Order: sequence, then C-alpha cells, then structure tokens
Amino acid sequence: MRHAHTVGTVRAAERALMARLPEGALMQRAAAGLAAACTGLLGRVYGARVVLLVGSGDNGGDALYAGARLARRGAAVTAVLLAPERAHGGGLGALRAAGGRTVAADAGVAVIGRADLVLDGIVGIGGKGGLRPEAVPLARAARESRATVVAVDLPSGVDADTGEVAGPVVHADVTVTFGTYKPGLLIDPAAGHAGAPRLIDIGLGPDLPAPDLEALQFADVAALLPVPAAESDKYRRGVVGVVAGSARYPGAAVLAVAGALRGGAGAVRYVGHGAEAVLARFPEALVTAGPPSQAGRVQAWVVGPGLGDGTEARRAVDDVLASDVPVLVDADGLRLLSREQVRARSAATVLTPHAGEAAALLECSREEVEAARLASVRELAERYRATVLLKGSTTLVAAPDRSVPVRVNPTGTSWLATAGSGDVLSGLTGSLLAAGLAPRDAASVGAHLHGLSARLASGAATSAGAPIAAEDIASTLPAAWRQVTGG
Repeated sequence: MRHAHTVGTVRAAERALMARLPEGALMQRAAAGLAAACTGLLGRVYGARVVLLVGSGDNGGDALYAGARLARRGAAVTAVLLAPERAHGGGLGALRAAGGRTVAADAGVAVIGRADLVLDGIVGIGGKGGLRPEAVPLARAARESRATVVAVDLPSGVDADTGEVAGPVVHADVTVTFGTYKPGLLIDPAAGHAGAPRLIDIGLGPDLPAPDLEALQFADVAALLPVPAAESDKYRRGVVGVVAGSARYPGAAVLAVAGALRGGAGAVRYVGHGAEAVLARFPEALVTAGPPSQAGRVQAWVVGPGLGDGTEARRAVDDVLASDVPVLVDADGLRLLSREQVRARSAATVLTPHAGEAAALLECSREEVEAARLASVRELAERYRATVLLKGSTTLVAAPDRSVPVRVNPTGTSWLATAGSGDVLSGLTGSLLAAGLAPRDAASVGAHLHGLSARLASGAATSAGAPIAAEDIASTLPAAWRQVTGG
C-alpha cells in the first residue's frame, strides 16, 4: 500500500525525528537519497552536466547538498539561485567546496539548455500557488530541454495537500519524495506533472500517524478479491442485480452485465429493456421483466447505466434505493436520485460519478470539481453519506467518514476515455459488492482491476498503448485478475 500524508503531518513527524538526530542529519539523509536517485538516472556521473534550480529554504538545501555529492563524483554542477540572499547557507557552502558553481536566475535558461539533468529545488511542500514570475522561464526551459527533470519532494508550483495547480508549475520526469508520499503526487492535476514518483525512506515511519490518502498495490487487491470456497455455489458467491439499458441504449445493459459477470459474484439478475441484447450475448444472465423488487433475491444492485430519464426509469431507481442491500448508482441513476433518499438508506450506497455528474450533485461547475478533486470527493461522500468513486484521470474513492483515508487508483490509462467503459466498471464493482466486499473495498478493487484491464487491452503496460473499446476492457478482466493474484 502506498500511503500519503499532508504537509502538516509530515512537518510534525520531521520535528519529532530531528529532536532525536544530530543537527542537519535529516537533510543529509534526504540529500543522500536524492543524489543516489540522480546517479541511477544519469548512469554515468563523471562528466555529466547537472543544473540545480534553487529557491530559498530546505528544499533548495536538499538540492544543493545532493548537487555537492554529484560534484564530488565528477559531475559539472551549476546552481541557478533564484534568491541568492536566502539560499541555504550550508548547502551552498558544500556545493562550492565540491567544485560546483553558481549563477543568477537570468543566466539559468542558457545553462539548462546544455544540461543532462535538472534538479527542481525551487519550492518545497509548503509552497502555495503557482511559480513566481522569475521561475517560469526556468521551468519552461527545463521542460523544453533534453535533460531529465527531477523534482525534489514534489514539482514546484503544485499544492502538496490537494493536487491542485493554480498557475505555472515545473513538469518533472521523476519526483524524488522523502519519508512518505504527498497527496499531490498521486492526484491530478498535480500528479500529471510529477512523472514517476520515487520514495526515499528517511526514517519518518514511527512518527507518522494514519495516512490521509492511500493507493492499493497488487498484494492489497489480491487479499481483497473474493475466492470461492470448495462448497460454494452460485448463490453463496453472491447475486448482483443490474438495472441498466433502455430501448435507446441497450448496449449499456450488455456492458454492465459483462462487468458484473466477471466481477466475482456467482450470478447476475438483469432487469430492463435490454433483455434481448443481454441474453443474446450472455445466456447465463437471469432476466426479469417486472420491477427490480420482484426480480428475486440479490446481495447488491447496480442501477443507472443507459437507463434514460423517464418515469419508468425514475421508478426503477426509487425501487432499488428502497431495498435493504448495497446499491451502486451510476450515470442516469445519479440524475434521478435525491440526497434525502441516499442519506435515509440503512444499507450502503456507492455513487460513481464523473466530474460533470459530481458537479451536478454538488451544485457547482465541472471546472471546480476538476481543480479540486480531493476536496470534491470528500464533500460528496459526506454530503450524501455514501461511498463515492469519482472517475477521472486519477480515480478517487472516499468514505462518508472523513477520518478514513481517501483511496486513489494507480492503474488508470487515458485509453479508458471511451464510451461504455464506465458501464463495465459499474457492473464489476456491483459484483464485488454482492460477493461481500465492503463498499470502499469494492469500489477501490473495481477501479484497480478496471484500469489494469484497460492497460492490458490497450498494451499501455508496455508502450504508449492503442485504442480500445469498452468490450475489450470487460473481456480482459480475467487476465487482470490473474495478473493481480499471480495466477
């Protein structure tokens, strides 16, 4: 599991650790890890041209001390000082003693153009807002150069706690972060500027409380996946009901059922106007013509994909929400529910909006949701007393209780932006609910498998990938399952 902590939490842990260490020891640990990471990226240090973008404070100090270590190994290191009078004194002295040189900010663009590696030490984790004007040309030059850009702790200009981007930022190829991940490294839009994050252990572990954000890894997902016992039958494995599709959108029903059949439950009951299309593709589906409440026993419901917005669709949503089993609501269902309905339920509810749907539920603009994804998913979960899976370039899962860490899915790919992919995710996650997973786990595991399936189907795991259709995602779910479990 990857854990992320807010700036305040990190600062408190650093203070506790520094009280037990000799003065300056913590910064030296960070600098040593940073220099080692840069060494690995360079391959050959001797003769390499390294440029440090140095602001004031400890972030610049980390870059300076790391630069000194690289200079002692034969690298040609140049520090571009954005605030010479406030540069870290000890780090500056170490760099100069190792043979490094310094230049003013107005000379930075030229040296960046000749660099093999650029270290971004402009702003630390406490920075707010985008880059200051004098740093913008340097960030632009670094991105346009052929150098590998390495951010120190996080890219300068992004918000460490929220992942928000309020102006120009550094775009890194790699971010070397210390002690724990910061939420902004895992959440878009900031995560899109962080490149590949690498964690350096500096000893904060014993002083860190429960995380604010977490990301499941393969082992975590494998431990949560439902595995049938020897005596299991299709009903003991769980039955998921799917209310989806319409005369206009029968494909939504097919795709939701496809995801459900591959999600771990033993059987799928389908209710809706896509019955003919569903049975033609999946003869094992159990089809009912009446309202959901008369379909027979289920352990969870999925309602909404392709349902439309007429009177019959609204009645179906009301019927499902009146049940006493977990319910996942997606797509059209999100427009037809009321907050009071969801809050009044005794069983769990999972809402799976994209940014536009989340904006409607929160009565704000889509741009506001996209700019503050973490705050939005927390607010939505709390307001509706539901588990919320906010779809997007980084999918987030929040529980109604704000003290529970938000989960971020690490497996997504841009190829998921295709019609019907959300229908597959709904069926898959609903099936996991029916199989007995808790709402937060079902949503997190569903998003993980869904993203991994898309990566496998598109080939994005080994290359830039290629276009896929929603059907490809559903068909690849068994392969994703096997990859996670090592089977």
